[in-house]
Amino acid sequence: MSLEEMLNIHYRIHVEEKLFFGTKEGYRQGDTFYFTISGRNRETILMEQAALSYYLSENSVEGIAMPIRNANGEWWTAFADDSWMVLHLPTMNRQHNEPIGIHLAKLHQTGSKFSYEPKSISSYGKWKDLWIEKLTAFEDVIEKEARKKPSDYYRTLMDFLPYLIGTSENAIQYLQESERERRILASDQGTTTFIRFGQSPEQSIIWTDQLVYDHPARDIAEYIRYSFLKNDSPEKIIGFLNDYQTISPLSVFGWRLVYARLLFPVHLYDFIAEGFTNPNEKELKRLISLQADYEKQLGSFYRTVGVDAESWEIPVLHWL
Repeated sequence: MSLEEMLNIHYRIHVEEKLFFGTKEGYRQGDTFYFTISGRNRETILMEQAALSYYLSENSVEGIAMPIRNANGEWWTAFADDSWMVLHLPTMNRQHNEPIGIHLAKLHQTGSKFSYEPKSISSYGKWKDLWIEKLTAFEDVIEKEARKKPSDYYRTLMDFLPYLIGTSENAIQYLQESERERRILASDQGTTTFIRFGQSPEQSIIWTDQLVYDHPARDIAEYIRYSFLKNDSPEKIIGFLNDYQTISPLSVFGWRLVYARLLFPVHLYDFIAEGFTNPNEKELKRLISLQADYEKQLGSFYRTVGVDAESWEIPVLHWL
């Protein structure tokens, strides 16, 4: 039985067309689109994400690919030795007419009123522990894989490993110091955020399985990170931040969290994680070559966006 047949039997969905939206495989029936998500070993996570998506939808947030129940009223459908969740999207043609910074700030404001903090998908206040855990695990796995699979890819990665460790430790130390910051605002409470907002900020669909609960600085930093990597103009980043702050001003603590997160090389960890199953030496070298420019942009970040770090007594890493 295929996934199309599963949709027909268990959801009464008659697939007219199969399509791809980015990496997501979807199915169309009339003007409605459906997407299947494997729930293997992450049912609890997906149900917490579903709760967030329903909350956003009930509070007038549009364009959410939301879970639906099957014909038996269940969230999960057993098929092909897995359990499946189906997401429903009424139309693919939604476009945000407002600037992305304003849209994100409104989403954060709505999400901050969610009545409880999820357990499995919350990273709020946990960055330091999560980063230490990630650094330790990756250092161990990289060294083991390099011994087990000697190749040009792993030789390049081993040469790069001291830089990855040093940069990560700097970010962790900066974050640790920033956690003592007491200049906070109401906008510093936890909210609905995305796993990696910046990778495709222009897309108009909110995928349930991309939602997490965290500080708003997470999404702001990830937008800026990918702007740095794409070498966007400073004006684009400044415009995004100005738009965001017309709705929700950043506190000093918020600015420090953005800077700390930009210091921590999340994009490199994401790439290396993929490389454990699909190593790409050419792309690894390209990303490594981008780091010098990334550091240069980060080094002038506060100055570029108009934050007077000296008078606000915000520490800056001078090696950048």
